[in-house]
Amino acid sequence: MQTDIEDVIDILTGLMDDSIEHLKTELLKIRTGKALPAMVSGVMVSYYGAPTPLPQVANVTAVDSRTLAIQPWDKSIINQIEKAIIEANLGYNPMNDGEFIRIPVPPLTEERRKLLVKQAKSLGEECKVSIRNARKDGMDIVKKAVKDGFPEDAGKRIDNDIEALVKKYYENVDQLIVLKEKDILTI
Repeated sequence: MQTDIEDVIDILTGLMDDSIEHLKTELLKIRTGKALPAMVSGVMVSYYGAPTPLPQVANVTAVDSRTLAIQPWDKSIINQIEKAIIEANLGYNPMNDGEFIRIPVPPLTEERRKLLVKQAKSLGEECKVSIRNARKDGMDIVKKAVKDGFPEDAGKRIDNDIEALVKKYYENVDQLIVLKEKDILTI
C-alpha cells in the first residue's frame, strides 16, 4: 500500500508533463506572422479516401520567414492538398505550380495579434485546468489512503509535494504563454 501511495507523485508528474506537451503542440499551431511547418500540421488530406495528416503525405518546409513550401510525396494528390488547406480555413491562399504548393504567410494586423494572444492565454488556462484535475485526483488518492490506514503525517507530506509540483507546472505554463505572447507581438 505504501509503495502505491508514493507512486502518486510519479503518476501526477507524467500527467502534468502530458498537459505541458499538449500545450506546446497547440501553441505551435498559433500563427505568429512567421512561416512555421507546424501551422499546417493539423490539415487533413484525403489520401486514397482516408483522411491523413498533411505531414504524412508531403514534405512541409519554411522557405523563408513568410513562405511555406509543400512538396507532396505523390504528385497526383497535389490538388487534394491544396483543397484541404483551403477547407481548413486557416486564412492562407495556397499557390499550386504542379510540383510544389507555396503558401505566403501574410503579416498579422495588430487586432489579429491581440486575438491570438487571447487564444494562447486560453490554451494556457486549459492546461492549468488539466493540471488542477490531476492534483485533485492525486489528493483524492492520498485522502483515501489515509482513511485506509496510511499515516496522516505522511499523507500531509505527499499533499505538500503535490502542491509544490502543481506550482512548478503552473510556472512552466506561465513561461510558455509569456514566450508565445512575446513571439506573437513581435513584428
